[in-house]
Amino acid sequence: MGRMETLANLESFVRSAETGTFSEAARRLALTPAAVSRNVALLERNLGVRLFQRSTRKLTLTEAGERFLAEIGGNLDALQAAISSVSTGRGAPAGVLKVSLPPTFGITHVMPLLPAFLARHPLIRPDWHFENRQVDLIAESYDAAIGGGFDLAPGVVSRRLAPAHLIAVASPAYLAGRVPPSDPGDLAGLDGIVMRSSRTGRVRHRTMRDAAGSEMPARLGETIMVNDPAAMREAAVLGLGVALLTVPDALPWIERGELVRLLPHWYADVGTISIYYATRTLLPAKTRAFVDFVVDAFERERLAERFAGGIG
Repeated sequence: MGRMETLANLESFVRSAETGTFSEAARRLALTPAAVSRNVALLERNLGVRLFQRSTRKLTLTEAGERFLAEIGGNLDALQAAISSVSTGRGAPAGVLKVSLPPTFGITHVMPLLPAFLARHPLIRPDWHFENRQVDLIAESYDAAIGGGFDLAPGVVSRRLAPAHLIAVASPAYLAGRVPPSDPGDLAGLDGIVMRSSRTGRVRHRTMRDAAGSEMPARLGETIMVNDPAAMREAAVLGLGVALLTVPDALPWIERGELVRLLPHWYADVGTISIYYATRTLLPAKTRAFVDFVVDAFERERLAERFAGGIG
């Protein structure tokens, strides 16, 4: 080849191959489509091979392009990480940190960690997305995500933060003059505030268990349906019925006396709340710093124990 390929040309090629268009690659690289196209053309000229078949709508890799992508794909990530780590002065965590978090959980329990985190890592710029959905970390270029029950896509790893346990709650006003339920079967006689899945449009009904291991379905009446946990909690605080909420989503309101926990011995186990990130041989310093900080904070505050539903 006789000359070192520039990183810009290699990046333009890899991102174009991943996204299938110069314009989408340009958006990710913060360049113009013309610049990306020019970089790829330069790379092809230097290598003396066509890497893409170009059509008006999309790019298709040639056989040589496929082979070249397979050879350099993972190495480019390592190279970028090495460059960003050395260029920010001995690898001080720096740059935009794009994170996806569930709104209620994120605002109530993760956002309060930000002041101390930014005091320690002043070069990091948070770009936080509060959303109730499972993001595709790699395709949507998130550095990390916090949530429950994500499918672990290839190249994504998780660290457990706390259990995800649902408990039954209602407001003191709603409970006044009503007979409190003695087991989950009694919930059917009360007004239910239930969650409609944005994905399937259906209402998920849960099975509750107690410390002794007994299990019983919690068939809440479908009196009020919403598609957001924060709205469920607000409806419960307003005295509209009983909701099954995760402990972290309900705890501050229980502590303030705005909600009361029903069936204190019963909870529904819906998995774990974890922090997810893409596994790379060289994890960017900003991502490592964030993951470690969040895991440490949860351990220090003993949040896994506080968020467990099996009290009483």
